[in-house]
Order: sequence, then structure tokens, then C-alpha cells
Amino acid sequence: MYVVSTPIGNLGDITYRSVEMLRQVSLIAAEDTRRTRILLNRYEIATPLSSYNSYNKIRKGPELIKKINQGEDVALVSDAGTPGVSDPLYHLVQLALEQEVEVISIPGPSAVLSALTVSGLPMDRFRFEGFLPRKKRRKKILEELAEQSETVVLFESPQRIEKTLNELREVFGNRKAALTRELTKMHEEVLRGGLDDLCKASQGRKWKGEITLVLSGKSSKNKNKEN
Repeated sequence: MYVVSTPIGNLGDITYRSVEMLRQVSLIAAEDTRRTRILLNRYEIATPLSSYNSYNKIRKGPELIKKINQGEDVALVSDAGTPGVSDPLYHLVQLALEQEVEVISIPGPSAVLSALTVSGLPMDRFRFEGFLPRKKRRKKILEELAEQSETVVLFESPQRIEKTLNELREVFGNRKAALTRELTKMHEEVLRGGLDDLCKASQGRKWKGEITLVLSGKSSKNKNKEN
């Protein structure tokens, strides 16, 4: 089984190796076949598609492993970026390893690393938290993250970003941060500054697109600046 990273926005970001692999395998297991079909059409890839997602993973996982054991090669792709990051596809990797199926990574784009590289914040150590829970343990998790010394990376939806920024300002103080939106796409945007600045920029705005937040870690230097 090949774990293939795909573009997070700009279809030109796919690697040569990824294109070759998607052409060579017997089947592509995709989180959303409609999204993946757009990519395949762009590169004239005719490999059959099969859906594998959180709704059918219990049923489809064993079916895919059976195909591999029968001699077929399967590529695993997510909607965008690296499979298994904030999506259910790592379950198939776990199942493959349990069945002693060889798993090979075909690396490529990642929203986490893309956001870090343009944030202007330290990248030597970071903690990726993905999407925060909507209610359960949310405040406690934010308080825990605020005490971390490493850079923190979060995903958030356009519908909840204003609320999340205000909660972060309340718990983190005026911590340095970067908000990245629609990375690699036509309307790519990066906002940098303190959480005060980002909260003001977000107030009343109708956000669209994929959002990744990067927050500086707690240090003796920013302890005096966050309040």
C-alpha cells in the first residue's frame, strides 16, 4: 500500500513520483472520490477509484487489504495533503500493518508545514493539534496548549475561526500568531501579528476557505507581552 500525498490547493504541487505511482497502482482508495477525480483528470490518470472514509472504513478496510493480499497495489489518498493528518485514513495504515502489508510513503504537500514556513514563527519544535473539539474539554485543551513552549499549529473552519481567535486571545494573551488561508490557491492569504491584531481583523468578516493557525509557544520573553 502506498500512502500518497496530494496537493493542498494548487494542482501543480503534486510530485512526479506521486503522479507515476497513481498511474501504476491497481486501485486508488480516496477519502472523497469526487475531489480526487479532479486531480486524476488533470494528469490524465485512468486508475480506478474506490472510496475509503470515516463512514465506510469498517467495511472497506478489509476489502482493500484483501485486494493487496491478492497481488494488487493500492494507493491511499486524502482530500488534500498528506493522508492520516486530521482524517480517518490512518486506520487503513494500521489495518495494513496488522496484516503485515508493506506500507510505503510517497511524501508531498502538507498544510501544517506550509503554514509553518510562512508564519515567521520558530519551526524547530512544534505541536500539531488539528481541529479543536467544539465543546468537550475545549477550554482545558486551550489552557494546556497555552503552557507549551513549542509552536502550536491548529486547523479551523471559516465558520468558527472568529470564535476560536477570541478564545485563544482570552487564554493565550496577545501571543504572536499567523493565520493562513487558502494556501497555494489563488486567494492565498497570510495574516501575522499578535492575537489582538488577528481578532480585530476577523471581527465581522465572512471567512472562506481552509484555515491553518500558527501560534508562538510560551517563553520567558513573551510572558511579559501577552497581557
